[in-house]
Amino acid sequence: MLEAQKRGWQQLDIIFITGDAYIDHPAFGAPLLARWLEHHGFRVGIIAQPHWRSSDAFRIMGRPRLFFAVAAGAMDSMVAHYTPAGKLRHDDAYTPGNRHGARPNRATIVYTSCCKGAYKDVPVVIGGIEASLRRFAHYDFMEDKVRRSILFDSKADILVYGMGERQILEIATRLKDGNSSDSMTDIRGTAVVVRDTISGALQLPSFDEVQSDRQKYGEAFKLSTLEQNPYSGKPLLQAHGDRLLLCNPPAAPLTTAELDLLYALDFTRLPHPSYKELIPAWEQIKTSVTTHRGCSGGCAFCAITSHQGKFIASRSEKSVLSEIEGVAGQKWSRGSISDIGGPTANMFAMKCTAPDSGHGCRRSSCLYPSICRHLDLAGKASARLLTKARALPGVRHTAVASGIRFDLLLRQPEYFAELVANQVGGLLKVAPEHLCDSVTKIMRKPGGRLFAEFLEQFRQISRQTGKRLGVVPYLISGHPGCTLSDMVDLAIELKKLGLRVEQVQDFTPTPGTLSTCIYYTGVDPFSGEAVYVPRGAKEKRLQKALLLAHLPEHKKDVVEALRLCKRERDASLLWGAGLNLAANSKHHK
Repeated sequence: MLEAQKRGWQQLDIIFITGDAYIDHPAFGAPLLARWLEHHGFRVGIIAQPHWRSSDAFRIMGRPRLFFAVAAGAMDSMVAHYTPAGKLRHDDAYTPGNRHGARPNRATIVYTSCCKGAYKDVPVVIGGIEASLRRFAHYDFMEDKVRRSILFDSKADILVYGMGERQILEIATRLKDGNSSDSMTDIRGTAVVVRDTISGALQLPSFDEVQSDRQKYGEAFKLSTLEQNPYSGKPLLQAHGDRLLLCNPPAAPLTTAELDLLYALDFTRLPHPSYKELIPAWEQIKTSVTTHRGCSGGCAFCAITSHQGKFIASRSEKSVLSEIEGVAGQKWSRGSISDIGGPTANMFAMKCTAPDSGHGCRRSSCLYPSICRHLDLAGKASARLLTKARALPGVRHTAVASGIRFDLLLRQPEYFAELVANQVGGLLKVAPEHLCDSVTKIMRKPGGRLFAEFLEQFRQISRQTGKRLGVVPYLISGHPGCTLSDMVDLAIELKKLGLRVEQVQDFTPTPGTLSTCIYYTGVDPFSGEAVYVPRGAKEKRLQKALLLAHLPEHKKDVVEALRLCKRERDASLLWGAGLNLAANSKHHK
């Protein structure tokens, strides 16, 4: 509060509560929104990682005149705290010293309770990834049950979902003008609790129904997904007892001019000076520059499209280059830009060219099952941006570290060539996730044929540029639809392609994703087809081991996996000719 008083502020309008350390960088939600509100004339404070055992820490800045804004942080707090096997993590990249325990489990709920305990008459607005993806009744993997909307469990006044600039500014403006939080039932990109039905709203199966009937759960997920277009989506209602969750249609993406203004605000890009220890998340992104928002991919396991939307909102080339030049001029950057990208790096400047600009589209993905014919891939614009960035004064080095869609690269020759020649130091990260078509179909990802085509072109361009580059494939084990035999096929295909992986992501059901819906229900809600779901700890361990067959410590598990799916003869394909486990199968039985 001393910092606020130095600016002549005796009372703050809005106080943010965040589970992350305070880093004044546009990659972090609370500082980004705080700068946005400050630009529009509001007095804003941030309480980062407060002690939550009592409400005392929530009074440190006094009573906010308008509302508390609460977020768990950049990650869902339960995902941040626990591994896919349910084991407690011992680190936290968003905390000084990388220490675990700076935020509570279910941080949004706990923080809201503390805010209400500190000043019970002050409205609480919740947002961020945790609130956004838990806005409907949802399956919770850690408790293995369906929980209510987080709006009911937290007892907050308003829930903001998605990227929140429009919503939080409108909430702040209306409260400043004397409106009550109870009256704000029509703001796009928000959810509230109401007593009566709303004209024109679509009724989802109730909490009681989705809790007791998995088919109803799938139906609710499908209906809510189909209404995620910000231009044509309907309001959604979901009964929780005698009250209703009202989820308004998504907010429209920011325009290019609005994004340019947002990212030009006076961010220091540094952690708060009170911190004495390094914060790993800041070290990773301090010299990164965001070019756009949104993701058109719609991957089943990913929350980005659900949170940021499928429409790409891009900054202008001038805005991005200006920020890159500014970052390169900082002493701590040494002229190096670690990443020029976004949720998916090669989606910058992409747009829909349909007659209605996609405003009536109900596809959840612009890329699956095939790339939409109305999608302008903007490969030349992306390549031009990278070329200009590395030529700026003071810039010694630029890179693209964000994820890349390899299926788009195949149709973006200019970007592909620029990326390989100048933006990859040694290894390019791509995420096929799997290469078996039956699994990638469930994942809503391109299959193995396109990946092999991409890999061939990548290696060809690498040779032409005289560089020795490699590909790091990100892969998921234990995903719905994936059997042990599928993982054997994947391991063999990787061997044929000359690829090795050192890390494998074991699938974790996270709130709000299609994959989690399939995991819980055993059915794809869109096709109605039953889907095999690996559940036991043993099978998940064996699936993961198959991708690490080249490491000696996993050989025992790989041998067991091959026997369980009766594919002992394929051992030679994994470890070389002359090794055939089938000949010894009787002995081992």
